[in-house]
Amino acid sequence: MSNIKKFLLTVMIGIVALILEFGFHQNRLAFWLVAIVGGIMTVTMLIGMIETLRSGKYGVDILAITAIVATLLVGEYWASLMVLIMLTGGDSLEDYASHQASRELRSLLDNSPQTAHRIKGEEITDLAVEEVEVGDLILVKPGELVPVDGRVVEGESFVDESSLTGESKPIEKKQNDELMSGSINGDAALRFKVTKAAKDSQYQTLVKLVKESEAKPAHFVRLADRYAVPFTIIAYVIGGVAWFVSKDPVRFAEVLVVASPCPLILAAPVALVAGMSRSSRNGIVVKTGTTIEKLANAKSIAFDKTGTLTEGKLSVEDIKVDSDHFSKEELITYAASGEQESSHILARSLVAFAKEKKIDLFPVTELEEITGQGIQAKVNGKNIRVGKASFAGSPIELTNEHTAVYVSVDNQYIGYITFTDIVRKESADTIKALNDLGIKKTIMLTGDHQSIANQIAHEVGISEVHAECLPEEKIKVLKMLNDGDRPGIMVGDGVNDAPALAVADVGIAMGAHGSTAASESADAVILKDDLSRVSEAVRLSQDTMRIARQSVLIGLVICIILMLIASTGVIPALLGAALQEVIDTVSILSALRARKDR
Repeated sequence: MSNIKKFLLTVMIGIVALILEFGFHQNRLAFWLVAIVGGIMTVTMLIGMIETLRSGKYGVDILAITAIVATLLVGEYWASLMVLIMLTGGDSLEDYASHQASRELRSLLDNSPQTAHRIKGEEITDLAVEEVEVGDLILVKPGELVPVDGRVVEGESFVDESSLTGESKPIEKKQNDELMSGSINGDAALRFKVTKAAKDSQYQTLVKLVKESEAKPAHFVRLADRYAVPFTIIAYVIGGVAWFVSKDPVRFAEVLVVASPCPLILAAPVALVAGMSRSSRNGIVVKTGTTIEKLANAKSIAFDKTGTLTEGKLSVEDIKVDSDHFSKEELITYAASGEQESSHILARSLVAFAKEKKIDLFPVTELEEITGQGIQAKVNGKNIRVGKASFAGSPIELTNEHTAVYVSVDNQYIGYITFTDIVRKESADTIKALNDLGIKKTIMLTGDHQSIANQIAHEVGISEVHAECLPEEKIKVLKMLNDGDRPGIMVGDGVNDAPALAVADVGIAMGAHGSTAASESADAVILKDDLSRVSEAVRLSQDTMRIARQSVLIGLVICIILMLIASTGVIPALLGAALQEVIDTVSILSALRARKDR
């Protein structure tokens, strides 16, 4: 039976008992009705408490059970009924508060794209999103949700990505720009080529994260059970002393009735769900309450370099032509044309550079990506290869200190293009903010050359550098963190970061352009292409944990004060039961502060 049904049933029993006692003067019938319902509820709670104890945890249900039994034994059956209404009402209120707090997360599920318009020749057919294949040409009409990830091939429009990235300003999309599933098209139709199947698209990744975040319980709830032992002892001691001094067992019942366990049961989980909701609105999906607790207590943080501390796109540094038949502009034209449908970081950089220089690109056909080598394609009737030196037939190869691609046209090597990292403008401020939030150690883990890594680390203010790392070496560094540096955070965006994100105490994936594998391995995902969200995630987690603790302690302090007052006999059991609702409401309202941005 759901909590709301239990609450409504208890209220109905209360109304019937009221009618019996005050309408028909059937006091004994009213007593037995409340006693029977109270007994059944107590038995179900007792079974639940035994299951809790068997699982190795100590709960606070024993207080409520004792209060119900004690009030029934001394004949205060209306107080017993109020305790039951408080418990079932409190659980219902928790359900409502949790529902409100996680509304932003669940809105992702509610708006999941369902259909797509596929274009084949002159014919447009509607099909389920799951049936869309990579390479399909899709039409998205004005005002529609983008069904899967893709790249625009025709049309220009402003697209609303706020539900994915938290960025309220619509983003202009033109030919060759990326489209994310779940974003909302503006007032012009777009045609795009599918780059990812529905199950791998950005939106479905987020949906999966939301389901995980709602399904996994929060570790911090156990903190409430740690408070439960001393709180229960305090309640029994105050009640026992009041009984001993007054020689009246009713006094014991009056004390236990105000000993509300609900601040412990409700406040912490409501605060955590509210904090997860708030993070979501700020472009950060946090999967579990455990992640919030670890982020709040983090002592060290490690960053991947490329795509994390840097922008995820390199800038063209130098263009070297080794052929008398081609100019620099032609070399860029062929290389960027060949790369325009690739999702590789160097491909994005080449295309962006060509756009910036207003270079018109040729259509690309017969594109094939050769893993670990580069791409080959047909551009303007010529066979193009862009990639490693050996793949393009270059007689020379630059040292590891340079990032370069080599280009051949019709099997003739024509030159190379070098790139340099663009450090994110927010990187240095993010590192400083993390240090201010209590992060003691900052680390860079990168596969790049030592000299490049040192230069970027110095520029952004990172204290420890591990260069030329393979994925397994990144894992080794994270595993060797000492206890004083834990919990440790790892931030990355690529497929090669996925193992490190999984092994870290907290893995944070840069999900705006990052890989699906990284997002799935991580405990939290940054939806905006903005590194400052990492320090914001830590700040929001610290704020959430502070509110959670405050809410628990506020409720307990009020309870103890009321117990001391009740021990003098000035609070009747019925009034004490009503005061429990006040304590519950105060605790929950305090916990819901974690939803609000300040």
